[in-house]
Amino acid sequence: MLIMQKIRSVLAASIALALWGCGSSGSSDNAVTEPLIIPAAPADQGAAETVPLPAVPAFADNAATNQRGDARYATLDTNAGVRVLATYLNVWKPLTQIVDAGVTAPANGSFPAVVASTWTGVPNDGTPDGTIASSTAHAANIDYVVKATAARTPEQAVQAYLDDRRGKGYSVTEGLGPLTAAWRTAAQQVTSITSVAADANTVLYNDSGNNTGVGGSTNAAFGNVVDLVNLVGNNASTEPAKRFYKYARPYRWSTNVQVLPALMPARSTTPATDGGFPSGHSAEAVRDAVAMAYVLPERFQELVTRGLELGEMRIIAGMHSPLDVMGGRLLGQASAVANLADPANAAKKSAAVTQAHATLMASTGTNSDTFGAFAKSGTTANDRFADYASNKANYLRRLTFGMPQTGTTGIPAPVPKGAEVLLETRQPYLSDAQRRAVLKTTALPSGYVLLDDAEGYGRLNLFAAADGYGAFSGNVMITMDAAKGGFHAFDAWRNDISGSGKLVKDGTGTLKLTGNNSWTGGTELKGGSLQADASAALGNGDVYVSGGTLLVSAANGLKLSGKYTQLSGTTALNLSLGSNPGQGTLTVAGTATIAGGSLRISFASGYKPKAGDVITVISAGSLKGRFVAITADGFTNVEPVYSANTLTLRFNA
Repeated sequence: MLIMQKIRSVLAASIALALWGCGSSGSSDNAVTEPLIIPAAPADQGAAETVPLPAVPAFADNAATNQRGDARYATLDTNAGVRVLATYLNVWKPLTQIVDAGVTAPANGSFPAVVASTWTGVPNDGTPDGTIASSTAHAANIDYVVKATAARTPEQAVQAYLDDRRGKGYSVTEGLGPLTAAWRTAAQQVTSITSVAADANTVLYNDSGNNTGVGGSTNAAFGNVVDLVNLVGNNASTEPAKRFYKYARPYRWSTNVQVLPALMPARSTTPATDGGFPSGHSAEAVRDAVAMAYVLPERFQELVTRGLELGEMRIIAGMHSPLDVMGGRLLGQASAVANLADPANAAKKSAAVTQAHATLMASTGTNSDTFGAFAKSGTTANDRFADYASNKANYLRRLTFGMPQTGTTGIPAPVPKGAEVLLETRQPYLSDAQRRAVLKTTALPSGYVLLDDAEGYGRLNLFAAADGYGAFSGNVMITMDAAKGGFHAFDAWRNDISGSGKLVKDGTGTLKLTGNNSWTGGTELKGGSLQADASAALGNGDVYVSGGTLLVSAANGLKLSGKYTQLSGTTALNLSLGSNPGQGTLTVAGTATIAGGSLRISFASGYKPKAGDVITVISAGSLKGRFVAITADGFTNVEPVYSANTLTLRFNA
């Protein structure tokens, strides 16, 4: 640290001497030239935040205890799938099954007799089957289904039917948008459920397709991908939790729940073995979506949105309640983490990611430079998940379904052991510790019914996490290597970032910030590009450009509440002006110190000033120093005029 400070002091002194009495080449102004004093970089904020592991048994370490065959004997102590959902006991306390005294259930699935349970699966039939622990949460849970099924649209009815009867893996691929057809072809994925049959109200139709497709060596082009999607289903059964919690389906709680008529033949005739919590469809859809998003992070947010949509269709169908679906999300995420984070599966993950991209690039005629854009090329007319804002709103709504926030608020979010693996391909330029910080700083607030589990699965917001940090603590150092392509070369963080930390951007890739950011520790750009696409993109601290390019594309200009400093050398400021007043300009509340480097003026699509136009591109509380070179796209001559507070450019033909 001391060595770096000495180097910066020597550099600052050298620049000050070089600029003493010097004006900018080609500039004109009446300001008195004075020695240039280079401010120090924003102060170090200390070590970046590290997120500790929760002090409870991790699902990732104990997933093998969650076996379907053990369902009748599963308890909080013996089954990880039951334990991860333990907060449901704050809503509903089920009957306890009693194993014959002194007899231990063996692990091989051959069980002794169980004393007959009095649970019938039919509430309010006069048989005690459990205790409602929170009448508020329970009433809200069932009432939500009553209202959702009453308001069901014809389009939702079709979607709900398809999502019930079709293979969940097939349904989730709709989140791939422009890549859906190519994926299904490569996976050799088929379904027999393509519409609602005219007699579906009386005839049960089962999918005779192959759900996720053909895996293994028999599918040389895509078998590794299919295998990985199937892999996340290991140790993922919802049956032990269903048998333990014994919470009835919503239509058994209230006759006002309108089950989709086409799904009446699918209703179980044995309520005592047909628990509603958690939803199996939801759990499978979530873990499939997570696996596909891992393989194709270019569609990460669209896929996880589709996973949660399938869960909502279970409510709209009248087959499950919000808490059933939320429980499915928790268990689905936990199952995906356990399998993806297992070191034994590292080679399988790598093979699947490589194979998916190679095969889909070949089938879509794209390459590593164009594939990402193609994956996002759909429109709302041909891709249900093309609208980012709608996806974000729907995902957030489906995390809680408006269930009451009755617990303690303001508790920092825990992050499950291994959960950082969920962002491994989406944010490959981050470390595992940084990905854990992203998950923590984008998590849901505490206090929501069911979601305050001890490991933190309930509060994970994967959609928000894909948009980067939610807050900075300490020095957040980002190094991107453009030569590696994909998200190493370019990524966008769209969250509103708070905190007292400092952002340090290095490497050769480009990071774009679009949020209404408020972090206070400052920003230091050392290498690559940092793109400010919103007025408050760089927070409330000082901005220090010691290397690389700062690109300003904000529609209302970039506004800094502190100082702006640009050192000499290869540093560059690129202002992308547009037709909107102030678009692409830089406004600095404090001192803007320009110790050299270049200024490039580019123009947003469809805009170009006329020859002779004069535009103020930088305004500051105090403007000191000069750029070595100033250029403007499409103009052979730009005449700069520096004043004590502004830099104005005259664009000459």
